[in-house]
Amino acid sequence: GKGTAAVLPPDVRLMNGVAAVIIGAVLLVLTWQAVKWATRSPVFTVRAIALDAVLERSSVAGVRANALPRLQGNFFSIDLDAARAAFESVPWVRKAVVRRVWPNRLTVSLEEHQAAALWQNDGQRKERLVNTHGEVFSANVKDVADESLPTLAGSDAASAQMLALHQRLNASLASIGQQVQTLRLSSRGSWHAELAGGARLELGRGADEEVVARVERLARTFDGVNA
Repeated sequence: GKGTAAVLPPDVRLMNGVAAVIIGAVLLVLTWQAVKWATRSPVFTVRAIALDAVLERSSVAGVRANALPRLQGNFFSIDLDAARAAFESVPWVRKAVVRRVWPNRLTVSLEEHQAAALWQNDGQRKERLVNTHGEVFSANVKDVADESLPTLAGSDAASAQMLALHQRLNASLASIGQQVQTLRLSSRGSWHAELAGGARLELGRGADEEVVARVERLARTFDGVNA
């Protein structure tokens, strides 16, 4: 009657179901073959890598020479995380962002470390550097030999804290024309400072605010004596 839908016989419904499965399987195979072709086709071989960076410590040629041998795959198959790690393994490179540009290019944005201090870890003889973010990194210390950087010495986990405290101590000493040339944090939590003029300060233990307060009292005393 009116409004009733025709019901297909069971054998027709079965045939339609089988046909749908077959079509789905064929599409899946075709898709897989297309993916295999794309990942192997020389059409999508990476032809150019554009570096977007203002480099002061590194050279474009040096970055390419260090990173390119570690890149594998074409436009589709290259692992962007692995590519990023390859560029970030280059000395003086702090951060890299790698992007695909259709159909066969990569762009790489680089950020260099900005050295803020020399770094010494009591458990390691190799001297390293601390950047302006308070992060310890490895690079050729000779690259900053003429910059008169201060020295921080402690455990790697304390590098950011030490850089921040060094800056606060310098601000406290500015009134007497002094600055901290070396700041050390012992394994027992004691602070030691050596001023640019050669004076050595044993600042003891305590929170950063307590250490800063001690140095401020010292600066006021010194300033009062020389007034």
